Amino acid sequence: MKSSINKIAGRKGWLPLTILLLVLINWTGSKFHTRIDFTNERRFTLSSSTESILKNLDSTVDITVLLAGDIKSEFKKLSNSTRELLENFKNYGGNKIQYKFELPGEGLDDSLKANVFDSLIGMGLRPTNQQVQVKEGEGKTQRQIFPGAIIQYGGKSIAVDLLQGQVQKNVFNSDNILDKQSLNSAEALLEYKFANAIQKLTQKEVPVVAYAYGNGEPPYGFLPVHDVFETLGKNFIVDTVNVRSQPFINPEYAAIVIVKPTAKFTDDDKFKLDQYVMNGGRILFFMDVLYAERDSLQNGELIAYSRDLNLNDLLFRYGARITTDVLADKHSDKIPVEVGAVGGRSQKQLLPWPYAPLLQPGSDNVIVKNQADVLGQFANAIDTVDAPGITKTILLSSSESAYTLPTPARIELNSLQTIEDITKFNRKNIPVAVLLEGKFTSLYANRASQEQLDTLKTYNLTFQRESINPGKVIVVGDADIVLNQVSELIGPLPMGTNKYTNIQYANKDFFLNCTEYLADKKNILDARAKDYTLRLLDVQKTATQRSLWQMINIVVPILLVCFFAFGYQWWRKRKYTKL
Repeated sequence: MKSSINKIAGRKGWLPLTILLLVLINWTGSKFHTRIDFTNERRFTLSSSTESILKNLDSTVDITVLLAGDIKSEFKKLSNSTRELLENFKNYGGNKIQYKFELPGEGLDDSLKANVFDSLIGMGLRPTNQQVQVKEGEGKTQRQIFPGAIIQYGGKSIAVDLLQGQVQKNVFNSDNILDKQSLNSAEALLEYKFANAIQKLTQKEVPVVAYAYGNGEPPYGFLPVHDVFETLGKNFIVDTVNVRSQPFINPEYAAIVIVKPTAKFTDDDKFKLDQYVMNGGRILFFMDVLYAERDSLQNGELIAYSRDLNLNDLLFRYGARITTDVLADKHSDKIPVEVGAVGGRSQKQLLPWPYAPLLQPGSDNVIVKNQADVLGQFANAIDTVDAPGITKTILLSSSESAYTLPTPARIELNSLQTIEDITKFNRKNIPVAVLLEGKFTSLYANRASQEQLDTLKTYNLTFQRESINPGKVIVVGDADIVLNQVSELIGPLPMGTNKYTNIQYANKDFFLNCTEYLADKKNILDARAKDYTLRLLDVQKTATQRSLWQMINIVVPILLVCFFAFGYQWWRKRKYTKL
């Protein structure tokens, strides 16, 4: 009896220790926790720059995700991925990250709901129509959803379009169509989009980006560059600089953007650009070296010929050469073409236009990774040339079925009505945009005039034979990439939108990513490098082996239960038979 009591007491002695241990484990888990990411692509691991932003928040960031309620499965998946990401954000930002999911306009009457929707569209979010069943046995109705989020901090707010950067179809009637790959890319960009928005709201200093003019560039207020200034204005402090009249370019500019110059650059103009780069400046060139405008096709044909901008030697020194060859690509956009007449009225049809190539990422660089197609127009091929110490990265290139047409060349609209010679499209991955990085050598290292040197001295500036710090220059052989089309009814359309098909391509994202990369925001852009691997079922195997796997899933569990039951009964019979 005494022995039994001692055993019970001994057992009870462990009880307080066990309780104490459990309390200690729970307390430690609430204060210190970690996660182990077993995915090959490190899907659930935040970049170091994102972690730094979240850990250094001064106040609460409120995030409202507009994906909730009865939504399609693909958007439900996007919503769940967003929830997982924001929960991960809370691991680093703590209570300073607050988020909620809601369906905009829910519970409001039609008038108030319309006001909410107009407000969201005004913030830059694009609606998507989806069919939902109102009640069981009743018909379906259209419902607008906004795949986006509103982020608020310190009285300021930013709208995040979760589908931005993916090709959007029928933008204005809100009937977006996305494939699984596009949605997968959208998920891969979630961290970058949220981290970038939070950084913009919390940053204390905003980079200054200058729009250069003076050499025939479209001026401020010109409708085709409306979206250029709008995009820059939402992300940077924007200034303008007249390269022709200013004595020098302020090296304090984070970057300068040059869009479609049409007049020759003088030697002094190039000297100013060169010394800006040598003093640590970054330049984004969007160049058209051809006279070739689609408006000229009103007469059925045009002659494409070279436009001498006198920039070849400067770009050649930096490591790139824009050719005068025009790119034709099978992977292209469509334009309306008159194909006949019925009852005296012309009949038009949308046909592929090979001179409007849909350019693809040419590398895994963070500027273009996970990015959809970029719409071009009479794009020029770019060659990279030897430049010591300069790294060249292709950003945009053609598809695998393309060719280049030497100029001067006659381009006819009627060619769309004939079967193209397949053998023409025998080149692949022709570069159209290139990133140049490294220690640049000045074009004027041994040729600067005394007058140019004296001008620098007047403003207490020193002539630099090579760049002080590693620099960055981006050269794009197509200025139309950043020019927006203008609708007679709507006005300026978003950059990269075809006004005939209402398809919006990723031109704006490419432009913004290039500018942000040059303006020293590379750390945040690192989050764009994340891969999301689609692990989909093999459609062919699921069709041929469906019955087999159904049988395995149904029969095997039953057999396992029966095996365990018979085994257990056999074990009990053997054990108690011996007793």
